[in-house]
Amino acid sequence: MAGDRHSRQRSGHYYGMPPETVAQSRVVNDFLDRVPAASKKVQITVACTKAADIFRSLPPRRRQGQLGVVMYKPGGTIESALNEIAKNNYVLPAIQREFVWRPEQIERLFDSLLQGYPFGTFLFWKVDPETSGTFKFYDFVRHYHARDAAHCPELDTITNRPVAAVLDGQQRLTALNIGLRGSMAWRLKGKRRANALAYPKRILHLDLLGTAPQDESGTVYRFKFLEPKVAADDETTVWFQVPKILDMKSGTDRLSEIQKFGLQGEKLTQAFNLLEKLRQAICTEQTISYYEESSQDLNRVLNIFIRLNSGGTILSYSDLLLSVAVAQWKQLDARSEIHSLVDELNKIGAGFSFDHDFVLKAGLMLTDIASVGFKVENFTSANMNVLEQQWASIKNTLIKTVELASNFGFSNANLRAESSLLPIAYYLHCRNLPDSYRTSQKFAKDRAVVRTWLVRSLLKPSGIWGSGLDTLLTALREVIKKEGEAGFPADQLARRMAQRGKPLSFGEDEIEELLEMQYGDKRVLLLLSLLFPFVDMRNQFHVDHIFPISQFTKSKLSHLSLKKGEVEDLRWYANTIANLQLLEGQLNTEKHAKLPAAWLEEAFSKKGERKAYCDRHDLGNVPSEIKDFRKFADTRRAVFRAKLTEALSGSQNHRTAAE
Repeated sequence: MAGDRHSRQRSGHYYGMPPETVAQSRVVNDFLDRVPAASKKVQITVACTKAADIFRSLPPRRRQGQLGVVMYKPGGTIESALNEIAKNNYVLPAIQREFVWRPEQIERLFDSLLQGYPFGTFLFWKVDPETSGTFKFYDFVRHYHARDAAHCPELDTITNRPVAAVLDGQQRLTALNIGLRGSMAWRLKGKRRANALAYPKRILHLDLLGTAPQDESGTVYRFKFLEPKVAADDETTVWFQVPKILDMKSGTDRLSEIQKFGLQGEKLTQAFNLLEKLRQAICTEQTISYYEESSQDLNRVLNIFIRLNSGGTILSYSDLLLSVAVAQWKQLDARSEIHSLVDELNKIGAGFSFDHDFVLKAGLMLTDIASVGFKVENFTSANMNVLEQQWASIKNTLIKTVELASNFGFSNANLRAESSLLPIAYYLHCRNLPDSYRTSQKFAKDRAVVRTWLVRSLLKPSGIWGSGLDTLLTALREVIKKEGEAGFPADQLARRMAQRGKPLSFGEDEIEELLEMQYGDKRVLLLLSLLFPFVDMRNQFHVDHIFPISQFTKSKLSHLSLKKGEVEDLRWYANTIANLQLLEGQLNTEKHAKLPAAWLEEAFSKKGERKAYCDRHDLGNVPSEIKDFRKFADTRRAVFRAKLTEALSGSQNHRTAAE
């Protein structure tokens, strides 16, 4: 009986418990649900203790609220829940966010299931047949693709039948849907976003004979997303495709599958037992439990959704506010509009990594809502109506802004703070500047001012776009509104930023820090583009070592008779800005690891052309041997110090090197 009682408690059923124990158990479930893949048994003990403390600390009226919740209902097995998803009986309301779990989180969830850890409960919104057609619903992600299928698919209007819309538990159910019915595809490191081969399809596998490496996570079973061919070619591991478990109705089916691996004796028994355990966890154990909200009032449902999630850390506050916006737009589908815009922005140029936070904050800024903070009072019905009415203009402005940033040479690789683009977006929006602003010679001077201001703000070592961001953006919006009619008010913005403790002027120490910036820093390309403004950043430029870094090794520098530690010092120096230049992609490929003097002679056969290139790039007299590198770097560093001091120590004063 004890084991049976434990099983019922673990499943979320509280038969025979005193009312206060029931309420405490609910708090435990809610607490555990914040960490869906509990990693160690000790965490459950801590969670139970923590939840009990939370419950006891509640005032009597709050305790009664816990006791007054409708009793959890049994929802069956995981397999039955997936069947409901497949039939669109379980759906996602428009107020839900996107799927955000990483592959390793799904793997840990399945490990937790096999270890028998609490699965957590769900909150379903019971939508009646009479009202189901008035709401927009989405399907669960099944075959996740980071580029092409990262969003929940929109469902056709559901009419004249009831559905259960998931208010709490979307991430867990989607993880199960992907792990048991679908796949995941994320971009391989070093591969371009546009490359279709960069996103191999991976299916969840279980190692039938191995165990997970011992670490602090407490993981026991080895689940892993793998390409089917990679798993099949792995001769050291018995990888089983987890989705197959749903089709194996009998022990004979499971035994036949295992025998394909050629296992015998103890290994055959071990693999069969693990497969039986997986089958039981997915298809036999009554794991799913839930409670229902039956009101057909969307405002009430939204309120429940916010109250349920606002105390957690898994769902961000901006996610909740996005749900508010979604619920209050009347004509447009806010969810679809915002996410499709994010996708469009991220495909511009070399690619960016914007999210809905950026779009929401841009909406607040461009519509002149009181402040740009993520506050509930900014997401009133009236404000959301303004946002919806101006959406077409906002969308066009953001696309124009990101295209401009791309022309400036920005991408995900070097845009340190997406919020830095918002004042520029507001400027374009206020002046209603045309699409030709990006390229027309008429606006070249203004573009140069905008770019210099943006680069300065992103080069600042102390960081401009961090703390106090909302109040800073609100203040800059006021400056642009008052001073931006004739052109981008760079100096006025700089003064307001300085007043808020975020000056754009650089002191000597900050300039020295820029000179010591290392290859690989996101700011390197920005700094070089500031030093060499004649470079057209619309073309593909690489950050190139003038003296190849491969030359700075002990073996290749041995002939210089350097003292101990000097090789490391010289290599560090070779990675600083003094030894870096912007080189077009094709030229960089041709240069490869050649010493600069030899490469210059090959690339520019005429002496005049060679000198002109060296002058433009501040190369001076390029030595032919590496023994003269330090003298070359010292000279170039001094030139850079003078240029940066002139460009950054004072106000922008509407002067740029481009002018």
